[in-house]
Amino acid sequence: MRTRFVYALTLLALTLSACGAPAATQAPAATQPAVATQPAVATQPAQPTAAPIAELSGDIAIDGSSTVYPITEAIAEEFGAVHPKVKVAVGISGTGGGFKKFCNGETDISNASRAIKDSEKEVCAQSKVEYTEFLVGLDGLTVVVNPKNTFAQCLTVAQLKAVWDTGSAVKNWKDVDPSFPDQPLTLYGPGTDSGTFDFFTEVINGKAKQSRADYTASEDDNVLVQGIEGDANALGYFGLAYYIENKDKLRAVQVDGGKGCVEPNFDTVNQGAYAPLSRPLYFYVKNSALSRPEVFEFTKFYIDNAQLIVDEVGYVAVPQARYDEGKAALAKFAK
Repeated sequence: MRTRFVYALTLLALTLSACGAPAATQAPAATQPAVATQPAVATQPAQPTAAPIAELSGDIAIDGSSTVYPITEAIAEEFGAVHPKVKVAVGISGTGGGFKKFCNGETDISNASRAIKDSEKEVCAQSKVEYTEFLVGLDGLTVVVNPKNTFAQCLTVAQLKAVWDTGSAVKNWKDVDPSFPDQPLTLYGPGTDSGTFDFFTEVINGKAKQSRADYTASEDDNVLVQGIEGDANALGYFGLAYYIENKDKLRAVQVDGGKGCVEPNFDTVNQGAYAPLSRPLYFYVKNSALSRPEVFEFTKFYIDNAQLIVDEVGYVAVPQARYDEGKAALAKFAK
């Protein structure tokens, strides 16, 4: 599935054999999140001085966003091929659930489909958890229906709000648009711990947590895919990669954000035309964990290969300058 990435990985493996890893004896100083508004000038990363990378071992615990999961899982799989003694466990509990574990000291890395909230920052601060934020790529949150639905080709933001807002009584497709047939409407979406839920609710309904609750909810997007695939009356939403992976089973609905109907794809997301449902994706790493050679090298591997693997998985890579910002931030932790 990832032929180009595996080819790049082979070249990377030849380079890695000459490098080292950071010493694991002293925790680094706190840093601010690494995503900047202006591209940073790429710096030459400091050369690690500890044990050879080929001897890396240890465990890395990752949890969080189901949207970012396919990217991190693909990175972990390829990293494991180079460093088989490093065991990387990637879980899914939603962005909010991931931050709970991260700030409680249960994980080293947290996947996130939104930026960390102020309330979550406070919890991390209380637990003395300092972290660095890395930008992964872009996503176009995709509204989908069953392929048997041939009438809902495009929905406006106002129509989506009417369906999903708190207190909505819309239970029939005809209530969404008078031109639609008189048939039941069933809803599928992420649970309240999901960053996808947070983002969709805020940009569509206008306020955090302001969503109807009478729908089939899951933090696992595959569960939503299966539900919509088996329900001709279904309407749901999740990340672009899950739609692309299952586009033979589902149909994407165009969204009208005020400038006409736009379908979600690489170009419309990258150009900002798919509004307001385009969003950035992140991963967060504990600064203390970056003193461990296996975590440092995994993070470096992630950033070095993100631009390629993000596209391969089905999301949209950001310009190289943004990844260079992450490399510069990570270089501060090299020993």
